[in-house]
Amino acid sequence: MATTSKKETTCYHCGESCQEGIILLESKNFCCDGCKMVYQLLNRHELCDYYDLNTNPGQSQRITVRKDKFSFLEDTGIQQELIHFKDDSTTHITFYLPQIHCSSCLYLLENLHKINAGIIKATVQFTRKEVDIIFHHNILSLRGVAELLTSIGYEPYISLQQLKKAKPRIPRTLIYQLGVAGFCFANIMLMSFPEYLGLEKAEQELQYAFRYLNLLLALPVLLFSAEPFYTSAWKSLKHRFLNIDAPIVLAIWVTFLRSVVEVITDTGGGYFDSFSGIVFFMLIGRVLQDKTYQQLSFERDYTSYFPIAVTVLKDDTEIPTALPSIKPGDTLSIHQDELIPADGILTKGRAYIDYSFVTGESLPVLKEVGELIYAGGKQTAGTIELLTIKEVAQSYLTRLWNQADKPAQKEKGISFVHLLSRYFTYIVFGIALLTAAYWWAVDTTKIWPAVTAILIIACPCALLLSNTFTNGNILRIFSRNGLYLRNAQAIEEMAGINEIVFDKTGTLTTTTKHAVDYTGDALTIVQLEAISALAGNSRHPLSKALVQHLGRKRIPVEQFRERIGKGIEGSINGSRYALGSQQFICGTKNPTGGTRVYVSIDGQLKGFFQFHNFYRDEVSALLTRIQPDYTLAILSGDNENERYQLEKMVGKNTTLLFHQQPQDKLRYIEIEKEKGKKIMMIGDGLNDAIALQESDMGIAIAEHSNTFTPASDGILDASSLGKLDRFLLLAKGNKQIVIASFVMSILYNIIGLYFAVQGELSPLVAAILMPSSSLSIILLTYGASGIYARKLQL
Repeated sequence: MATTSKKETTCYHCGESCQEGIILLESKNFCCDGCKMVYQLLNRHELCDYYDLNTNPGQSQRITVRKDKFSFLEDTGIQQELIHFKDDSTTHITFYLPQIHCSSCLYLLENLHKINAGIIKATVQFTRKEVDIIFHHNILSLRGVAELLTSIGYEPYISLQQLKKAKPRIPRTLIYQLGVAGFCFANIMLMSFPEYLGLEKAEQELQYAFRYLNLLLALPVLLFSAEPFYTSAWKSLKHRFLNIDAPIVLAIWVTFLRSVVEVITDTGGGYFDSFSGIVFFMLIGRVLQDKTYQQLSFERDYTSYFPIAVTVLKDDTEIPTALPSIKPGDTLSIHQDELIPADGILTKGRAYIDYSFVTGESLPVLKEVGELIYAGGKQTAGTIELLTIKEVAQSYLTRLWNQADKPAQKEKGISFVHLLSRYFTYIVFGIALLTAAYWWAVDTTKIWPAVTAILIIACPCALLLSNTFTNGNILRIFSRNGLYLRNAQAIEEMAGINEIVFDKTGTLTTTTKHAVDYTGDALTIVQLEAISALAGNSRHPLSKALVQHLGRKRIPVEQFRERIGKGIEGSINGSRYALGSQQFICGTKNPTGGTRVYVSIDGQLKGFFQFHNFYRDEVSALLTRIQPDYTLAILSGDNENERYQLEKMVGKNTTLLFHQQPQDKLRYIEIEKEKGKKIMMIGDGLNDAIALQESDMGIAIAEHSNTFTPASDGILDASSLGKLDRFLLLAKGNKQIVIASFVMSILYNIIGLYFAVQGELSPLVAAILMPSSSLSIILLTYGASGIYARKLQL
C-alpha cells in the first residue's frame, strides 16, 4: 500500500525540523503542541513582534517540565535565600535564564507584564543571562513566576550554589577608584594649561591657586585610586619577588613628592597631570580585563551542579526539601532527567543512570532494586525511589570534588612582563646612580631634579599598559569566539604549551548525538518511519538518539508498551514492532561489541542499530592541523571500541589510553610534566577535574553556558573547539605584540631620559611624552591584536 510522506519543514516557534501540516495553526507549522501553545499565548497578548525581531527565536517545547518541579519555591527558608527584597505587596527576584540568546528574548521577557498582571517589571541583564523581576506576591507567587517563565520557554536554572554565594562581579571599589582618577586627571589637566602657556606677572597669584588646587586633587589619586598597585607591590615584596607594580609604585611616589616640593618651594607646578593620567590609564586596563571574564565562575563546586531541592517521601506524601536538609534514611523520589543528589540504595523502579559527568562513560548504566547509586548521575528513564545512606556533603561526588581541590591552588607561572620589568628597573636604577655620580662631581644642585626626573620618565607603566590592553583585547577576542579565560596570565600559559591532552567523551565527542549504523535486512521507508514513531514514544536515551537519527515521525502507535531496561513495542498500521536489547528481541544474550538496539517486526528479527560515539564535525580537521606542532594524547574513561576510528584521525603516534579513572589521568599529567612538557588538558566531566588543575593550562568544554564545569583556567564553548589552533596562535602573537609596544615605550623613555639626565625635564615635556606614549601604545596594542585576530579569522 502506497504511503504519502509529508514534506519536511521547520517549526515557526523554535526552528526544529517537523513535518508540514501535522501541527498547523494559521498556516504556521509547529514541531509540537508545546510550541503551538506558546505561540497562541503570545498571539493572545499581542506579543507576536517576538517573531519579527529574529527568525525562529523560541525554545523547543517538546520536553515538558513536570508540574510540581518548582514546588520547592513555596518553602519560606528557600524564598528568603533567593529573594532580594520584599515588602507588603512586592517582591524582587533575579533568575538565571541560560536560554537568553537574542533581541527577541529581551523583548519578550521585558513584556512579561502583558502576559500576567502580577508582574510589575522585568529587566534583562543580557550579558549575564539574568532577568530581574518585580512582582505582586499577593497576585502571583514566586513559584508562579518560575512556572510562567517556563511556560514561554525560559525555564529558570536554580542551583544549590545560589544559596551560598553570588556570581562574581567587578569590585565596586575599583570602579570608584577609576572614577576618582578620571575626575582628578581631567581637572588637573584643565588647570595645568596656564602653567604650560605661561602667565603674566599680574596673574601669578592665580597660578599659585591652580598649583595648590592640583595638589589637593592629586591626593585622592595617591591615597585612594592607586591602592591596587600598592597592594600588588606589597604582596610581591613579601614573597621576595619584584613584580611590575613595585617600580610603578616607586615612580608614583617620586612623581608626587617631586611635585609637592616644586609647589611648596615655588620652583614649578609639578607633574600632577602626568601622575594622575598614568594611574587613570592603568586602572582602565584593569577594569577592561575584569569586565571580559566577570560573567563566568571558574571556581565552581558541586553546589552549582545540584538542584536547590529534591522530593522526599514521608508517609506517602511528596515533600520538596532543600538539599542541605537531606539526611541518611530519607527516601527520595527522583524523577526522569533529575540528578541523584546523594549516595543511596535503589528501593523502587529500574534506574538508567547517566554517569557521563562523573566517569566519562557516555551511555546510561542499568541499576536494579537493591543496588547502590552514586551521587552525580542522572536518572534517564522514569521515576525511581532512593534510600539515602549519606548526606549530600559526604557523597562520592563531593569526595571526588574535594580530592580535586586538595592540592593548594598555586600560581601556574610568572608573566614575562614581570621579568622584563625587573631588568628594566635595574637599568633605570643604574642610569640614576650614574647620573647622580656625574652631577655630584659637576653640580650638586642638579642631583635631585635629575634623579627624580629619571625615575618619573622611566616608569615601566608603558610596559604595564601595553600588557594590560593587549591582554584585555585578546581576552575579548577569545570570549567573542567562545573561549573564556580565567585571567590574562592564562594567555601566556597557552603560548608556552607543547603537549595537548584531550578527554574523549564529551570533549572530542558530543553527548547530545550518536553515530548510528544499521545491520540486517533492508527496511522500507514505511518501516523506518514506523520505527521512528515507536521510538518517539519512549524517553530512553537510545530511543531519543534513534529518533534523532531517523527523523521524528508522527504516526499513531497503538498498544504501546515499555519494559524499563528491556525495550518497547507497539502496533503501527496493523504490524507489531519491537525495539530493545538482544535478550528482549531474540530471547538470548550474547556478548557483542558496542551498544545495540535490535528490531523485530511481527515477531521476526530484522537487524540492529549500532550506536557509536559521535565525534564533533571539526575534530578530525583540528587534530590534523595541530599534530605537527604539538604532542597529542587522548585519555578516555570508555572502552577501546573507538581505538581504530581514533587512530584513523590522529595516527599511531598519538598516545591513546582507555579505561582511565581520575587518578590515571592525573598520573599521566604528572609523568609528562616530569619530562619537561608544558601541558594543556581539555576535558568536560568531574573525572577530569584533578588533571585539569594539575596541568599547566586546564580548559573545560561546556555544551551550554550553565553546564557545570570543574575549576579550570578556561571554559571553551563546545561549538568553538575547532578554533583551538587559532586560539593558540593568537596567544603566541600576544607576546610579540607586548614586546613590540615595549620597544616603542623604550624609544619614548630614551627621549625623556635625554632631558632627565640633564635635570631639565619640564612639566610640559612630561605632559607631552607620558600621555602620548600611553595613547600610542594603546592604539598599537588594539590595532595589532585586532589585525592579527582578523588574519586568523577570529
